Amino acid sequence: MRAYWAIVSARYRMLLQYRAAAVAGFATQVFWGLIKVMIFAAFYRASRAPQPMSYAEVVTYVWLGQAMLRMLPWDMDGDLRAMIRSGAVAYELLRPLDLYALWFARAVAWRTAPTTLRAIPMFALAMACFGMRAPASAASGAAWLAAMVGALLLACAITTLLSVSLLWTISGDGAARLIVAGVIFLSGMIVPLPLFPDWAQSVVNVLPFRGIVDLPFRLYMGHIAPAGVWGVLAHQLAWTLGLVLFGRWLLARGTRRLVVQGG
Repeated sequence: MRAYWAIVSARYRMLLQYRAAAVAGFATQVFWGLIKVMIFAAFYRASRAPQPMSYAEVVTYVWLGQAMLRMLPWDMDGDLRAMIRSGAVAYELLRPLDLYALWFARAVAWRTAPTTLRAIPMFALAMACFGMRAPASAASGAAWLAAMVGALLLACAITTLLSVSLLWTISGDGAARLIVAGVIFLSGMIVPLPLFPDWAQSVVNVLPFRGIVDLPFRLYMGHIAPAGVWGVLAHQLAWTLGLVLFGRWLLARGTRRLVVQGG
């Protein structure tokens, strides 16, 4: 495992250098977070029906989403996409490492480094100025941290699957556009999943995306009791294992007869 940890560490430190992009992204996320909070404020003021989440919980949910946005698997590793386009991916095939594990390690750094740069100031600003609450209890905070580890593994499994798909699509533009719509909407990033209509709950509850956003965030707020973390982790790890196995099978199939761009 030492080689893969070295890849995660080196790439993580490299990605931390993009501070200007992090500042620009942070400002954008604050802007969109305020817009979403105002939309939900109007909704709660206009609605007389009882809601499954309080307005204060929704505000915290929104700011958690803005803080952890970069952990979502809604884009691909740009460097890996460029390597596949140019043919430099041949060097990846020559490394004395498991190719799937190598790309998974790259995905871990790709998801964690930008999140680190943006999440810490977002938590500080949202708690100080925009009504975000601290975890409901110490147990809820610990459950949220455990669930975020599961969310990271699940997000990296989806990201690596997208990377493997580049062996067929090369550009990846179509897959990237489809995954954005699916992940952002079905994870609860746009509308918290408890606010979905009843007929949609049976669908979104079995999909993997809720394990990235909805379940960890509701643990943070105490909307799901801390003891429920075991069910959350089981959901996350089951989908992670399934996606990893499918990704490995797909990668083995893709590298069986691979034509590298340019020859």
